[in-house]
Amino acid sequence: MESERASACRLLFCLLIAAAVLRPGLGWYTVNSAYGDTIIMPCRLDVPQNLMFGKWKYEKPDGSPVFIAFRSSTKKSVQYDDVPEYKDRLSLSENYTLSISNARISDEKRFVCMLVTEDNVFEAPTIVKVFKQPSKPEIVSKALFLETEQLKKLGDCISEDSYPDGNITWYRNGKVLHPLEGAVVIIFKKEMDPVTQLYTMTSTLEYKTSKADIQMPFTCSVTYYGPSGQKTVYSDQAVFDIYYPTEQVTIQVLPPKNAIKEGDNITLKCLGNGNPPPEEFLFYLPGQPEGIRSSNTYTLTDVRRNATGDYKCSLIDKKSMIASTTITVHYLDLSLNPSGEVTRQIGDALPVSCTISASRNATVVWMKDNIRLRSSPSFSSLHYQDAGNYVCETALQEVEGLKKRESLTLIVEGKPQIKMTKKTDPSGLSKTIICHVEGFPKPAIQWTITGSGSVINQTEESPYINGRYYSKIIISPEENVTLTCTAENQLERTVNSLNVSAISIPEHDEADEISDENREKVNDQAKLIVGIVVGLLLAALVAGVVYWLYMKKSKTASKHVNKDLGNIEENKKLEENNHKTEA
Repeated sequence: MESERASACRLLFCLLIAAAVLRPGLGWYTVNSAYGDTIIMPCRLDVPQNLMFGKWKYEKPDGSPVFIAFRSSTKKSVQYDDVPEYKDRLSLSENYTLSISNARISDEKRFVCMLVTEDNVFEAPTIVKVFKQPSKPEIVSKALFLETEQLKKLGDCISEDSYPDGNITWYRNGKVLHPLEGAVVIIFKKEMDPVTQLYTMTSTLEYKTSKADIQMPFTCSVTYYGPSGQKTVYSDQAVFDIYYPTEQVTIQVLPPKNAIKEGDNITLKCLGNGNPPPEEFLFYLPGQPEGIRSSNTYTLTDVRRNATGDYKCSLIDKKSMIASTTITVHYLDLSLNPSGEVTRQIGDALPVSCTISASRNATVVWMKDNIRLRSSPSFSSLHYQDAGNYVCETALQEVEGLKKRESLTLIVEGKPQIKMTKKTDPSGLSKTIICHVEGFPKPAIQWTITGSGSVINQTEESPYINGRYYSKIIISPEENVTLTCTAENQLERTVNSLNVSAISIPEHDEADEISDENREKVNDQAKLIVGIVVGLLLAALVAGVVYWLYMKKSKTASKHVNKDLGNIEENKKLEENNHKTEA
């Protein structure tokens, strides 16, 4: 075996010396392989009949060969040369296809398949290209914020472990960023790992931002070459906080300024439209030229009406940038005169006034005993029914919670007044005596009877309404009697008596006292009757005038007719006299 191999080597050596006279081999052939995959290189030569052995080699940069695999055609044995970088990585098949496992960047060489016969050497070169896809690009060292009109580093775009090296591109909102003096600066660099021979690409972007870049996404990509051609991988989007100065100041009022009333707390809030917004401001109160330094809010507590005015705020370092607002502190004053508990005598006059002072027109409502009145009360002559609890209430409709009310409790006092009436029952068996009493406080009624007669009912009383009520007694007197009604309150004691005839003696009945309700009905009926009478009188007057005009016109016409008739008769007499003269 050693002799065969030695002879083969001598023959190969001789053939290599005589390579200039050998038949040329095949053209170039390229095999592309991904990093870490298995490189498969077919020999691409037809195996001759008189083949002695096949051999693979690669060429160093200086052109010298390095043999790596040998296969005999007779013994079908495979031998691999002692080349450290290919140890345990080579495989040579029967058709002389060479496979290299776990492709590395260092495998990127020119390999040659050699088939040797007794009289010739056939060669087929293969170029191996190894590609490594880079890692997904990532934007690192990102700026915490960018400031408008300032050129500032935005970040670094890094992509690692690439072969061959790739190219990095920056994008704003999906559009490519190109270098622009003073606005876009891109610095690209690449580094190769001496062990793996893989590249790391880094691109630094310096960018001059504006407010138009708010919420704009920035991305980068790496473009590289792989076994199947050019490819591009994109990074994740990055959005940056854009800092810009305040250009406008606004002032807010809480609660809403159209609903501020006395006693409220007012919070002024000043806002700047910059980013980040200003944290401190100067607040100017009405009548105070110097500003008060505070955070973006300033609170006034328990405001009064004199707090109405213009309020302003400005930036601390730029006082000319100022905002203002007008605040009206709404108020409502109510003065009721008289108020509280007031006692007057019946028939007295009592002027009542409810005076309103407000920041705008206010509504006024009068209530008596929880019933709304149509108009404000006015008393020229007090009656018992005027007594009660009066409330004057006012409110500003636009301002919630701004209401005022004052009350007047009117007490109408009067000495007891008595009127007595009597009425005989239709059966003629009894008589009803009624004592009508008017007064306040409520008078107590007491009956006294002088004479004989049975009292059927002595304690029947009506309800006490508007200072009036009555007490009645039903009796059957056997003889003439005198009934005395005594009414007494804190003001006075009043006594009245009534003579009543015996039941057997007829007498004239007196009408009952008219109640307030009936009195109002009678008054309404009286008004209706008066209205009808007045209407009839007016109608009669109009008819009389029309008749008078008619008669006057008729007399004038009669005079004209009589005059005309007289003229006709005179003419007839003249004609008769003329005829007589002629005769």
